[in-house]
Amino acid sequence: MSNTIKHIAIRVHGKVHGVFFRASTREKAHELGITGFAQNEEDGTVYIEAEGTPAALKQLEQWAHEGPRKARVEKVEVQEMKELVGFKEFKVKR
Repeated sequence: MSNTIKHIAIRVHGKVHGVFFRASTREKAHELGITGFAQNEEDGTVYIEAEGTPAALKQLEQWAHEGPRKARVEKVEVQEMKELVGFKEFKVKR
């Protein structure tokens, strides 16, 4: 298993605002050793950028399909980004 760091973007659709999705994502990212951020978007989605090992990112992606208990996830889009940002921690934005 490769320890190469990858960078992905995840957009989560559904009932994902007001259900602690961003804070829960930060907790999961800390648990998995992932850096990046999660933010609410005006279109009602949560946008996540994350950097970590492929295995850790896969776990985050799988978690995003469920999210926290009160979330109702309808769709998850994942895009692999070409360049690393070098995030120092995982933050919750707006």
